[in-house]
Amino acid sequence: MNDLGLRSVPAALAGSGTADQPALTVDQLMTDYAGTVWRLLRRLGLSPADADDATQQVFMIASRKLELIGTESARSFLCGTALRVASNARRARRRLREVTAELDEHPSGSDPEAAAELVRARDLLDQLLGGLSPKLRRALVLAEIEELEVEEIARLESIPVGTAASRLRLAREAFRSRLTKLRDTNPFRSRP
Repeated sequence: MNDLGLRSVPAALAGSGTADQPALTVDQLMTDYAGTVWRLLRRLGLSPADADDATQQVFMIASRKLELIGTESARSFLCGTALRVASNARRARRRLREVTAELDEHPSGSDPEAAAELVRARDLLDQLLGGLSPKLRRALVLAEIEELEVEEIARLESIPVGTAASRLRLAREAFRSRLTKLRDTNPFRSRP
């Protein structure tokens, strides 16, 4: 493994290469361009920690597309990928700030008991979602919170529609089961 946690890619998987153009490897790309990509991401407004994560993401994407990257186009491919990754990271950060701001806002004149119950409900939701595997959690959040159709979830996750539907079904069952077990802390239970 290298500094960014990526494994070396065997030459057989790294693209065919030709007599004129040897096959690229992730290790070679990282040796030649990791500093360039990281600096670009920093200049695009990412923090050092976010730039580290985004750099790893850029090279993970490159590792899946090695056969499409020629040695002469490697730098432009990595820079283009870095631009998209940085844009996505900034958009996610902005969206998180908006969601956090929405969660922190209470309608004027709202009663403190309702506000406290809303905070408990959010905490319970986080606890319940936190108990799901990442695959099930993504499926449930995409379907129930982001309101995506199963077909869209399958496309985003790069899985068959049947697998997406199965994950969603399992996620809903696990969520309900966990909610039932936490009945005493459920702010949505009917009041006596």
